[in-house]
Amino acid sequence: MNTTSRTNSSHDHDASALVAPTAILDYRTGPIQQLVAERDWRRLEPLARIGAVYDYVRNEIDFGYNTDDDITASDVFADGYGQCNSKATLLMALLCAVDISCRFHAATIHKRLQKGVVTGVLYRLAPEEILHSWVEVLIDGDWKRLEGVILDDGYLDGLRCQLGRPTGEFIGYAAGTPDIDNPAVEWVGDHTEIQMTGVERDLGVYDNPDTFYRSAGTNLSSLKRVLYRRLIRHVMNRTVATIRSQAKRQAAAQ
Repeated sequence: MNTTSRTNSSHDHDASALVAPTAILDYRTGPIQQLVAERDWRRLEPLARIGAVYDYVRNEIDFGYNTDDDITASDVFADGYGQCNSKATLLMALLCAVDISCRFHAATIHKRLQKGVVTGVLYRLAPEEILHSWVEVLIDGDWKRLEGVILDDGYLDGLRCQLGRPTGEFIGYAAGTPDIDNPAVEWVGDHTEIQMTGVERDLGVYDNPDTFYRSAGTNLSSLKRVLYRRLIRHVMNRTVATIRSQAKRQAAAQ
């Protein structure tokens, strides 16, 4: 990973500052506020609060591909699924809604990380590098990345079943980890990650995703965006659903 970082965050000056709502981080909308109230996350201590929100986005929002990277947090919540960038948006919005200091970290991943979910001509047409992001939370003066939020346990279990229970380093099928059998996806008060070994370039930290997407755009434009929305993502989501079903099939066969 190229660690040259471009910092675009006021957190460097005031690390305790909470992120204000934005067009993408629309955490003051009714559905998100209702969710926060129903789960009663604010009553928890900060570390437990982070963990509860993180676990919700990781496992109750399935891994899947939305219409675009820069959709709003409330749209991701309504979809009930997301990929790295859209799950980062929802995670950040929910953390903001429960008063946790956080920031947005942008990078790129190599397309080989997606190989298996994307195959054939669609894989060949994909750009070599794909925009990627995660959320970081401030704990005792240190920023901890929550990159492991992307893949839910159901998908990971299905992937391991499909691949014959591999161990060790693995990249592909939307995972990039030193240990596919035991990736660092659980919140224990430290970094989490599931795609970090696929990261190519570090694009720096931002106060919010809106600022990043205004400067960098999204992964798709023009004709490719139309094809992705109408065809490609549906093919990818069917592949994800098939992979997720592998664990259930194996359990039923035993």
